[in-house]
Amino acid sequence: MAYFPAFIQLDHKKIIIIGGGVIAQEKLEKLLDFTSEITLLAKEFSDEILKLIKKHNLTYIHKEYKEGDIKEYGVVIVAVDDIELQKQIHKESRSYNCLLNVVDLPELCDFIFPSYIKDGDLTIAVSTSGASPAMAKQLRLFIQSILPKDINDFLQEMREYRKTLPKGIERMKMLEEKAKNYIQGIQK
Repeated sequence: MAYFPAFIQLDHKKIIIIGGGVIAQEKLEKLLDFTSEITLLAKEFSDEILKLIKKHNLTYIHKEYKEGDIKEYGVVIVAVDDIELQKQIHKESRSYNCLLNVVDLPELCDFIFPSYIKDGDLTIAVSTSGASPAMAKQLRLFIQSILPKDINDFLQEMREYRKTLPKGIERMKMLEEKAKNYIQGIQK
């Protein structure tokens, strides 16, 4: 199965994470790089998740999942060990207009979490379509090790050019040339 690599604007999207353990915490920490509009639902929450809830002023619901709890959410992450509950939520999600991620069951997922680098305006995501998260992680670490420290300064400069120069082929060529020169400069 191949996943289309898309970057989704999460502002004003209602997100819920079902689960309160270590895996739910991992997903929460990744999402917090992009938004804090996240609700958590679990019968029990780890101390670490409770700290994150307090730090980021997140909404949480302290109860067992029941049918209908995902109805109002656009993005649903299921991070529980109960396979029957995972399947139930997957089946239920089909009747709602939501994106679903079921941890460790890519066949039930509308999307997966890539291994990614987030540094200012730069976000680089690596995925193996679920085949080997370990390889995706190693590729991410390699890419991270070769990124120049001043890349965000360059991106800010490029952003200013895009804002101030008139649109058109000339601007496109100039921006392409600047990006090419920057990369060639770090390869030397």
